[in-house]
Amino acid sequence: MCGIAGLLNAADRPVSPVTLKRMAAALLHRGPDGGGWWAEGGAGLAHRRLAIIDLSENGMQPMATADGRYVMSYNGEIYNFAELRRELEAAGWRFQSRTDSEVLLNGFAAWGPKVLDRLNGMFAFAIWDRRERRMFLARDRYGIKPLYYATSGGHFMFASESKALLRVPELERRVDQAALYEYFSFQNFFTDRTLLDGVRMLPAGCFLEIAQQGAGLGLPRITRYWDFDFQEPETVRSKDDYLEELDHLFRQAVSRQMVSDVEVGAYLSGGMDSGSITALASRHAPLLRTFTCGFDLRSASGIELNFDERAAAEHMSYVFGTEHYEMVLKSGDMERVLPHVTWHLDEPRVGQSYPNYCISRLASKFVKVSLAGTGGDELFGGYPWRYYRSERDVTFDEFLGEYYRYWQRLVPTERMGDFFRPIGATTRNLDSADIFRAVFPARTSRLSRPEDHVNNSLYLEAKTFLHGLLVVEDKLSMAHSLETRVPFLDNDLVDFAMRVPAHLKLGRLKENLRLNENEAGAKSAIYFQRTRDGKLLLRELMERYVPREVVEREKQGFSAPDASWFRGESIDYVRRTLLRQDAHIYNYLDRDTVHDLVGDHLEGRTNRRLLIWSLLSVENWIESFMIGSGPAIEENRADVRAVVLPPLADAARHPQPA
Repeated sequence: MCGIAGLLNAADRPVSPVTLKRMAAALLHRGPDGGGWWAEGGAGLAHRRLAIIDLSENGMQPMATADGRYVMSYNGEIYNFAELRRELEAAGWRFQSRTDSEVLLNGFAAWGPKVLDRLNGMFAFAIWDRRERRMFLARDRYGIKPLYYATSGGHFMFASESKALLRVPELERRVDQAALYEYFSFQNFFTDRTLLDGVRMLPAGCFLEIAQQGAGLGLPRITRYWDFDFQEPETVRSKDDYLEELDHLFRQAVSRQMVSDVEVGAYLSGGMDSGSITALASRHAPLLRTFTCGFDLRSASGIELNFDERAAAEHMSYVFGTEHYEMVLKSGDMERVLPHVTWHLDEPRVGQSYPNYCISRLASKFVKVSLAGTGGDELFGGYPWRYYRSERDVTFDEFLGEYYRYWQRLVPTERMGDFFRPIGATTRNLDSADIFRAVFPARTSRLSRPEDHVNNSLYLEAKTFLHGLLVVEDKLSMAHSLETRVPFLDNDLVDFAMRVPAHLKLGRLKENLRLNENEAGAKSAIYFQRTRDGKLLLRELMERYVPREVVEREKQGFSAPDASWFRGESIDYVRRTLLRQDAHIYNYLDRDTVHDLVGDHLEGRTNRRLLIWSLLSVENWIESFMIGSGPAIEENRADVRAVVLPPLADAARHPQPA
């Protein structure tokens, strides 16, 4: 697990080693165990290392093939690297390390882009072909590991985090106003945009190629190699068959993701997803360390009084025999950590994510790797109130239109024009419904069954909400040099989940019970109390691993009681940050409209906790990324060694097998 960065110029424009080293320094938190850089003929790579597998110097990067043709900077974990290594060794390839990095590098040399079809893991990497003068970037199927890129002033640049791109002098700092519109439409990014104008995120399941051409650079070309595809199986098997296969694949996924040369821990909430992972992981570790974040509820009210899951987590720790650590967040903690959260996120994403930052900080004091339950809900139907369901036979366009109207957003539709009045020249031609529709690949089929509607809803959740959660998970754990692994996103388990019949995930395929997304925890508790619905097959399996009362509990998201805090202990912070006349957001958002919407919450008329969090995040983001430069980087600690390779003609005298 690491941080990667690089530059590509025309062949006659050398890459600046100083810039490469500064990019690497911006990623020091992602890789405190060492760093390196390499440059040649307008191409350069940089790397920061968090050593997880083969802790020796043999794992240092950038790394080159034995013949010197390919040079790589890689971030991730390939869980099936041992099987791939055996296959490559049988074909004559030789290895100098025990790393998955070298397996990936030699795999690319042997199979080219088709190596991506063989990888089971999380990754973002760049490989420079010294012979063809071509850069190859790729990101894992689900987007667990981030990768940003930009083109500016004749430079192509990329990095694990966009803050590293800001170390390139040629990149101008401007707010992408269309991205701002997108974020306040969905509290997320459905496209590849970021809040930095010109900086894009390589989509999950895609690779990018760009080459030096003559006196310049070619255009980046993006190719999709994988996508989600939730469909009803042609032949439906018995529930017991699905249950036994799920059991095998789940146990296999957890076992695969325990591979490590350092200690692995696990997050442990009061829910069944993290609980079941902990149950299985504890069988592989002599003494598993687990971590829980709770909340001070003395000023909470209503449904938020159930948000602290420490008691349930403590019970599961006792059952599974883990060494358990807890922390408690109070209302003032958000104000203290938000500038750091904003800086590490690069741009705000889904949810109120500062608890993720705090629990990662706790875990990082004890382990370098932690398992998380992300993905179980998105694969197995954990948000049934968000799925559009209907018995009507409709065209795909009709489904999209109705599903879009069903989707919850931050700003009421009728207030969007007022909300963006200062940048109306940009936003008046934008349509969030078009952004929503663009998530789906082109389809012409009709949707004639409730199952069709549910499977397409699951597709949207996986492509957008899950991706946002994964970006948050990665950034806020790596902020503390902690690697987070997500066993539910094992390739075999995902392939299986996409073919599980909808009726084994949801029991009420014809009912719509719409709930308010602002009611954190309340929406899921209310829905589950009324219907006992959602994740049916997974719940039945988990009865084998966690206490029955955990399986039968109402679903509880990882949320702080912010609705109460924003009206109580944190109200002065909200007013001081958002309602002051010189707040930075008012260069882009209408002051009167924002004051009205925030006032709705502070005065108890409407729960707008998500909007308030988003406004606070964007205000902090502008302060850090547009005006300041974020926390000071100790560049003297970010030492990086130069990687020296022989000229390609000399290195190629002893090639590896083709």
